[in-house]
Amino acid sequence: MEALAKFFSNVADGLDKIVGYVNTYMSDYILIILLVGVGLYYSVRTRFVQIRCFGEGWKKLFKGFSLSGGKQKSGLSSFQSLATAIAAQVGTGNVVGACGAIIVGGPGAIFWMWIIAFFGMATIYGEAVLAQKTRTVDEDGTIKGGPVYYIKSVFKGKFGKFLAAFFAVAAMLALGFMGSMVQSNAISNACHNAFHIPTWVVGIAVALLSGFIFIGGVQRIGAVTEKLVPIMALFYIIGGLIVIGCNFTAIPATFASIFKYAFNAKAALGGSVGGAIYLAITQGAKRGLFSNEAGMGSTPHAHAQANVKDPHDQGVVAMIGVFIDTFIVLTFTALVVISVFYTGDGILNPSNFADGQTVDTAIKAFNADATVAGTTLLKDSSMAQLAFGEVFTANIGNIFVAICLFFFAFSTIISWNLFGRINAVYLFGKKFNVAYSVIAILFIFTGSLLKNDLVWNLTDMFNNLMVIPNVIALFALGKVVSQISKNARKNRELE
Repeated sequence: MEALAKFFSNVADGLDKIVGYVNTYMSDYILIILLVGVGLYYSVRTRFVQIRCFGEGWKKLFKGFSLSGGKQKSGLSSFQSLATAIAAQVGTGNVVGACGAIIVGGPGAIFWMWIIAFFGMATIYGEAVLAQKTRTVDEDGTIKGGPVYYIKSVFKGKFGKFLAAFFAVAAMLALGFMGSMVQSNAISNACHNAFHIPTWVVGIAVALLSGFIFIGGVQRIGAVTEKLVPIMALFYIIGGLIVIGCNFTAIPATFASIFKYAFNAKAALGGSVGGAIYLAITQGAKRGLFSNEAGMGSTPHAHAQANVKDPHDQGVVAMIGVFIDTFIVLTFTALVVISVFYTGDGILNPSNFADGQTVDTAIKAFNADATVAGTTLLKDSSMAQLAFGEVFTANIGNIFVAICLFFFAFSTIISWNLFGRINAVYLFGKKFNVAYSVIAILFIFTGSLLKNDLVWNLTDMFNNLMVIPNVIALFALGKVVSQISKNARKNRELE
């Protein structure tokens, strides 16, 4: 196993440079323009549905809430679909991704994550509505729905087939394969830090457990996520509340640093003012996409499975998924990490820096001392564990975050596998089901062996590729979504 791990490490170094170069252009420029653009477009076309129908979304969520929704004749209940979507959204992006954004872009990156999420709520409303409207049902009750179907509905002929196939390939790679590697990588690293279990052992365990759920198909996935998602989110929020309660005096400064460094990150990051702000924005946008997935085209696969009377009903529920993901779960991570490291006596608080010191030099100094002492290094994959450890003690903090990451990442793996499988079946037919699951399981194991940076960069690249055809279709279908929203508004006025 050690020889295999060394081989993967050598290959990863070369591949990481290539992927990083591609992401520099894709993530840092194209991504921001597309996501903010489509979010603004749908906000205007739906008259800011994320504000108008925010309360309606919560009402429909609680109306359908159940930890045992039961087996549906086909598809899933509305809550099961939302739980499956949230399972995909609430993953390592809420912990490791948020920490990575803060380390690279400063606390201000969280502000830009919020902005992306606010407009993303309108985007995901459109995605869910379109997934519902264009879904198809086979004779055996199997529901097929997602971006490939609404892409083909608006673009006829060869261009539509090309865009749909392009999305399907990118989704299969980004979600079923590369994305699962990110999740298993986060699980294995967290368990290694907390329990000192070899990463490859964790990788085998996660792969086997995932395979068991994959076999059960969409019904088993829905049954698992409707129970797992509420429990795991509540567990993490309670832990976050404990840390925030212990650091309550630092919370005002925590929020202040988020807003301050969103527009003036130079003090924390060094370099030029423009360069620092650029890092804050790009990291917030990039990690924001990976966290809430609005505009990426992943969660429409789950929302297409919902048994609802009107596409609008699932659209407003889908918005709540983005809110829970970013404004609740991810924000708790940010408040814990920033309050510990960036305020008061925190080692990354710019107010404590000597002349010429930056976050990078402060982290290097911390890691040099940690290396000598044999303790945990400060990096994106361990930052949350160190922050929780300040209150819970190091061992308990490691264990708490490891448990949370396991459930966050594992739930994402099973949801993403479903999304990727839908696209694999679209490309190759149902006969490819078994082969797809086997390949996915191999990727899950491989992710536990790879370097963290490469895994994230690969996933970023394929996520970006998914966005392009999905957003093109969303712009083209704006009138359809606007009309559905308008009809729902009229119906509500008549009630």
